[in-house]
Amino acid sequence: MRERWGAVGVLAAALFVVNAVARLVIKFGFPDDDTAADRVTLAMFLVIGLILAVLAFRWGSDRPTGRLAGDLAAAIGVALALTLFVGPLLVGKSPFADGAGTFFAQIWLYLAATAAGVLVGYLTLTALGRDFRSRQLKRYAELKATKPRKVVRR
Repeated sequence: MRERWGAVGVLAAALFVVNAVARLVIKFGFPDDDTAADRVTLAMFLVIGLILAVLAFRWGSDRPTGRLAGDLAAAIGVALALTLFVGPLLVGKSPFADGAGTFFAQIWLYLAATAAGVLVGYLTLTALGRDFRSRQLKRYAELKATKPRKVVRR
């Protein structure tokens, strides 16, 4: 159990660190350039999506879908909360400094990026037939094919 939640915690921390690094790069590297800030933000969302795609691909091969979804949802939820409430404090802003529209836009963009990453990773895994369920069905089919037929006497 500790190993399971440890991995989820590390994932949440990694997602938050990606966001924190992007915020710090924007603050110190491009304080007045909105175009560069948008590019850094886009790169941050791509990195987050890529991390989740790789982990969905990796974790999906040895975990049932329900457990995989729960683990990823927990990590994304914790990382999202940290990103919304702690991330702005790192650069000296209030979480609600830019208004409710920006606050909720951050939520939707973050959820869209994470959902896209998870879907790409898991659908790729499923298409290759390497997900937990496909492997389970393959083992079952092999087991049934190797049993000798029973001779029925009449």
